[in-house]
Amino acid sequence: MKTFAVNGAGLGLRRELLPALESGVPGTIDFFEVSPENWIDIGGRLGKIFRGYTERHSFVAHGLSLSLGGPAPLDIAFLRRMKAFLDEHNFVLYTEHLSFCSDEGHHYDLYPIPFTGEAVRHVAGRICLAQDILERPIALENASYYVKPPLAEMDELAFINAVLTEADCPLHLDVNNIYVNSLNHNYDAAAFLTGLCGERIVYGHVAGHDLDKSGVIIDTHGQAACDPVWQLLELAYRTFGVFPTLLERDFNIPPLADLLAEVGHIADLQRHYGYGIAPRAAGWLPLLPVQAGRETA
Repeated sequence: MKTFAVNGAGLGLRRELLPALESGVPGTIDFFEVSPENWIDIGGRLGKIFRGYTERHSFVAHGLSLSLGGPAPLDIAFLRRMKAFLDEHNFVLYTEHLSFCSDEGHHYDLYPIPFTGEAVRHVAGRICLAQDILERPIALENASYYVKPPLAEMDELAFINAVLTEADCPLHLDVNNIYVNSLNHNYDAAAFLTGLCGERIVYGHVAGHDLDKSGVIIDTHGQAACDPVWQLLELAYRTFGVFPTLLERDFNIPPLADLLAEVGHIADLQRHYGYGIAPRAAGWLPLLPVQAGRETA
């Protein structure tokens, strides 16, 4: 059995959705997620609206700019600001990308880390330092990437598992990123998924993507999730047990009803594979052993 910080099916809270949510949050949505960089310095009326949501609902923070794999020193001042923000709004979970996005300044693009033993140790050390400053675990998300990292000593799967083990941190599983990378880099998405350290999964994402004119699949979060991505989510639930899962939609935002249909589909799959939903916890709880391959989310 595994206990999670949040449970059920969630939706990313975008500013475009605020008017549709003014009359109340539909019961389909069990929790929200935001990128704290988009809200950390927001005050005034919008800041009060955001505080109203975080006081009434469970929230996950999905970071964009820690640059855990980057060569430049971690931004300690930013980490301290982040901690204050996470504490103020009582975020129940914090996740970040296994990638880097800065050298001299923040770029807000995610670049792949070389798949080497040295990089494993480098990233794990930065994760441990960031966790100490934030005083909470960081769940690492498997990231999409479009250029194969040079000088690789291992493949992507081995690299992710090695970082998780070296840093002893939880996994934020993004099934769309697996699908996108499998097409762009020609590997078996199902084999990749089932090869991950499933006992470390605490959270998941499902999303859509776009086809670039060059033929590359781009992880835009700008479309509805496609059938193969839903099938990967089902495989993850069957293999590892059900975990809290969020629908990402960051661009080309459709009416709320369309998003609720996708969130509802997550919930349907969770009910099918999930064996019930446990009460929400007040914060992130350590991983517990999985019994017979099944979990209670």
